[in-house]
Amino acid sequence: MKRICTILAVFALALCQGVVSSAQDTREYEKKKARLEADIAMLDRQLSENASKSRSELSRLTLVRAKISGRKDMIRASDRQIRKYSDNIYLTQKQINRLDARLDTLSDYYGKLIRNAYKNRDGRVWYMYILASDDLGQAFRRYSYFKNLSAQTKVQADKIRATREELEDRKDTLRRLKAEAEEVRDAREKELESLRQEEEAAEVIIAQLRKNKSKYEKELAAKKKQVQALEKEIKRIIDEAMAAEKSKGGKAVIDYTLAAEFSKNKGKLPWPVEGVVVDRFGQHYHPVFTHVKLPFNNGVTIATAQGAEVRAVFDGVVKQIVVMPGYNQCVLVQHGNYFTFYCKLKSTSVKSGDKVRTGQKIGTVDTISGETQLHFQVWQGSKPQNPQTWLRPR
Repeated sequence: MKRICTILAVFALALCQGVVSSAQDTREYEKKKARLEADIAMLDRQLSENASKSRSELSRLTLVRAKISGRKDMIRASDRQIRKYSDNIYLTQKQINRLDARLDTLSDYYGKLIRNAYKNRDGRVWYMYILASDDLGQAFRRYSYFKNLSAQTKVQADKIRATREELEDRKDTLRRLKAEAEEVRDAREKELESLRQEEEAAEVIIAQLRKNKSKYEKELAAKKKQVQALEKEIKRIIDEAMAAEKSKGGKAVIDYTLAAEFSKNKGKLPWPVEGVVVDRFGQHYHPVFTHVKLPFNNGVTIATAQGAEVRAVFDGVVKQIVVMPGYNQCVLVQHGNYFTFYCKLKSTSVKSGDKVRTGQKIGTVDTISGETQLHFQVWQGSKPQNPQTWLRPR
């Protein structure tokens, strides 16, 4: 009996853990799905604004490709969730099969108990059976058997009732899992159709770009000048900031304690704005003219909502606010020997020399030619860093 109780306890625990795990998986999936849907909706708005205000086909292609990437992420999330549902359905069905088998065993044993109770219902037969024992020990065992027969019958009936209730609960769970899995499959089919339409839209833009190569080359040349000017200005400000941190004796007085705290938070920094990365750090090639190098990106470009607030990713001091062609207002914040840059701002909430705290508002993003995007950079001294390795995972 003790062994059976232990097995039942372990089985019940496994069932509970399975239910909790399934619920957590569903919550995580729904959370990720909601975020991706919000990202795609925001990119849709930018595409709509871009179509009416911007003549840059490359910008439109960048936004469409970001949408495609988000859509593929959603489909992958759906695929994972469907696999989890399939696993849970399989495990639940196994649990139902085990409960069915256990119910059969319990019912069979219960039937035997009832038959034995019926056979021995006459008290005189009990006494004769006990008196016919070979020794006192056997007599005691026979007495205990008759005494416990009624109690065992009741216990067995309770087990059967509990097992039936658990079986019905598992069957309800199975029906729910199958219904939820079907919903995810239906949603996945819609995402696949949307993906197909977006890929077709990308092909149309690519065809237009191929027809206007000379126009694009002019745009690229102008963009290179803007990037080079920004990079030159950033380096100048960093060099000046590092030089200004020298005392009269020539000893560096940079706040390395703050720098160490900044470094410790690599991969944990809050995002400066909510949005989608549409242009990543590093060297990239043109998506159509694949032999053409795009200007090296020292940061990331984050598409966001109109009027989005930009916030400092860490404690620091505002070193300078500059205005650059193609980048509008830029706020540069120093964190010891680390620097963060927030560009394409419409307005700023800080001024040079201000101390800022993590999460403090420093400005709002501007909408330029239909694009509401923050350009964000992280530097360690004179070396640009990949901002996405510093920001917390989304």
